[in-house]
Amino acid sequence: MYSIEVEGVEIKVHRKRIKNLYLRVNRRNGKVRVSCPAHISEKNLIRFIHNKLTWIKAQKAKVADLKPEIVFSYQSGEKHYFFGKAYELKVEEGAAKSEILLHENNLVMKLRGKSDHKKREKLLESWYRDRLSILIEKFVRHYEPKMNVHVKEFRIRKMKTRWGTCNIRDQKIWLNLKLVEKDIKCLEMVVVHEMVHLLERLHNKRFYGLMDQFLPDWKKANIALNSFID
Repeated sequence: MYSIEVEGVEIKVHRKRIKNLYLRVNRRNGKVRVSCPAHISEKNLIRFIHNKLTWIKAQKAKVADLKPEIVFSYQSGEKHYFFGKAYELKVEEGAAKSEILLHENNLVMKLRGKSDHKKREKLLESWYRDRLSILIEKFVRHYEPKMNVHVKEFRIRKMKTRWGTCNIRDQKIWLNLKLVEKDIKCLEMVVVHEMVHLLERLHNKRFYGLMDQFLPDWKKANIALNSFID
């Protein structure tokens, strides 16, 4: 991998054994990366990038306008999102057991005894993972017979630049923990996206045709997610 600069934009170039050119702008930091066939000439590569510069700069501008990620202290009064809806956190210490409950517009964190920031974060994250797992399992089992594929395993991870990823060989998919904050339709779209990769590895015409077939309104969910998924 090496870097080139085109009209002041730094671009990481990764040459490999592929047929087509793929361009990505990291939605977190605005870094640009292009994957291209090993045999393509530098002249043709730069011509391709020039043709995409307007789009590249627009995406980098979006990243620059993003608000910094909120750092939580897990104190009462904070706003936390759960499947697209905002809840106010209420912390209650001295409970019989530590648990998370939803009550109207409140996310109630009951704590057994005193707890520090890390323990509160771990409790909420565990609760998030459990709820997310239930829905992922539901979507995977729903779409498996429709697609005639099988997901051997799915996992939830913290990811900085992707909403999901798929290991085609091992038939495994990974989903970003942050999806628990998004609307359920966004989660469904990402699950379907990764499962479609079991039928088509590349993001090409066939891939998006399969997306249209299995989830016709996926584009609306992608806009709601406000990012480009890989």
